[in-house]
Amino acid sequence: MLERRGDMASERMAGEPAQERRTTAPHRQEPPGGAQEGTAHGPGPQAPARALDALGRTGDASPGPGRPRRPEAPPRPPGPEAPPRQDDDGAPQVPPPRPLDAIDRDILQMLQADGRASIRSVAERVHVSRANAYARINRLIEDGVIRGFGARIHHERAGHGASAYITLKIVQNTWRTVRDQLAALPGASHIALVSGDFDVLLLVHTPDNRALRELVLTRLQAIPEVLSTRTLLVFEEEDLEQEI
Repeated sequence: MLERRGDMASERMAGEPAQERRTTAPHRQEPPGGAQEGTAHGPGPQAPARALDALGRTGDASPGPGRPRRPEAPPRPPGPEAPPRQDDDGAPQVPPPRPLDAIDRDILQMLQADGRASIRSVAERVHVSRANAYARINRLIEDGVIRGFGARIHHERAGHGASAYITLKIVQNTWRTVRDQLAALPGASHIALVSGDFDVLLLVHTPDNRALRELVLTRLQAIPEVLSTRTLLVFEEEDLEQEI
């Protein structure tokens, strides 16, 4: 009886088409992220897409045999920079200064008294960190609040025995021309455009009265735009520490 059942099963399988006899292999699930490299079943169907995506991100894909490499585009030259803003005199325009706080004013007061003060001493005096003090001083310089660092000179001990304020009347609308010529004079220390009976106030320091007379009668009177001058001798002077 068992032999008969086996023969009937063999006859039924022999009569079925080959396509129906083919059994379907169980589906193998891929681990998350696709097949790992080095496994027996190969790279998996998503590996080419991942590889192309990686090459597209890195740009290191090889063109392959027979395919020319696309030439790289030359770098784009930088465009022209906008020229800095200038004032009416042609000098670079300084942005408006930011408001000063109490710490900024203390720093300015200290640097006025001692231009050689170190960042550390400034920071300790105003009770901020050295980085903060350094940043504040740089900002004051960039804003044009601090124009420079210099020494306060005793002019008489430095060999300038004669000092004078000189008032000038000049031709109207010639201030800039006159200012440039006055700045080139030896011993000129301060120039100001003022209102009142005269137009310009000039402070000069010269070695003696003879040099002062030569400056007034020869150099100043030779400037075409100067109409008249008046000299005020300085007997004694003192620099004051300005409150900020």
